[in-house]
Amino acid sequence: MDDTLYPERDFVLSGFRAVSDWVERTLGIPSDQSYAELKSLSEKGVRGDTFDRWLALHELPSADLEAQMVRIYRDHLPSLTPFPQVPELLDSLGRRYRLGLLSDGYLAVQRRKLDALGLSHHFDAIVFSDEWGREAWKPSPKPYLIALQRLAADAARSVYVADNATKDFLGTRRLGIFGIWVRRSNGVYAHLEPPTPQHMPDLTITSLVKLEQILDSGRP
Repeated sequence: MDDTLYPERDFVLSGFRAVSDWVERTLGIPSDQSYAELKSLSEKGVRGDTFDRWLALHELPSADLEAQMVRIYRDHLPSLTPFPQVPELLDSLGRRYRLGLLSDGYLAVQRRKLDALGLSHHFDAIVFSDEWGREAWKPSPKPYLIALQRLAADAARSVYVADNATKDFLGTRRLGIFGIWVRRSNGVYAHLEPPTPQHMPDLTITSLVKLEQILDSGRP
């Protein structure tokens, strides 16, 4: 879902806006200022400790405030829009193929993302790996197997399309599912290479534009 059906950066920025509004109400720092600072940190490649870094910039204690900022970020109702070609593509593919969605991340967060995108009606099966706990997140084979079961699909005749080569295709390769890496130039994980040959996708594309043609040709 993230960076495959919509730009993941949009969720990040939506979360930063929610946090910045809370900061203004709670700490009196203007929302636009906080938002610009958080966005700047993100654009510099800061990941995982963005709020700690921001609090340090303002010489604020991080213990309780960081936890509250993370909560606001995760719990906010995001404003998301699919990539332009996605709704039409899913509609077209859904007339000929069984479609499934498999996504990692905190369960409540991922559900809110899908609700915001308005795409759930396109899928015959939806699997959020966090339903079975963090140990079921990719590259665990469990969510892939559950997706196959819910779709009544054979691994050898299935195709998995995703954006993160550090975790998405190890599970597909082990199960015999054909993996397609959507490596957009501005994708959050596009700069990351597969860490081992077992993490490699079977095919790499730069957008979803040609996906339908690839599937209909029987190339996978």
